[in-house]
Parts: sequence; structure tokens; C-alpha cells
Amino acid sequence: MLENTTAQDTLEGIVEWWLLERKIERNTAEVKSVLDELASKELIVEFTARDGRVRYRVNQSKKSEIAEFLNELEARRHTDDD
Repeated sequence: MLENTTAQDTLEGIVEWWLLERKIERNTAEVKSVLDELASKELIVEFTARDGRVRYRVNQSKKSEIAEFLNELEARRHTDDD
């Protein structure tokens, strides 16, 4: 908000912007958590590219274990939603 103190918007615009930002932050944290878990189980390979950004790729030798993990994760989400 303090980056541009002359900016203005409607109530609807502010709510949409604020909610979208919070949703992105929440989803980013959730995805990072899952990536960390997948990497710890060696289901994905995590590496730092030349540009300094972390990249992820599927561990080709563990495809069936990845499918099993994702099915379990989906089941946990459905249980948490109930």
C-alpha cells in the first residue's frame, strides 16, 4: 500500500486485490510445503539453476511412488474438508 501513496481504487477493487494477494501467498506456502515433502522423499529432484532459482523435476525412477503420494495427499485434503 505504501509503494504508491497516490493510488486509488473502489471498495470492490481493493477487496479483490487484497484477497487475491492473500490467496496467492497461502497457495504458495502450501505448494512449497508439498515440494519440500516430495524432495525429502526423493520423489522430485531439487536443484539450483544458473540463474540462482530453484528448479524441480520428477525423479523418473519413482513415478509409481509419486502417484501413490499424490493420491494420499488428495485423500487427506478430502478428509480435512469434511
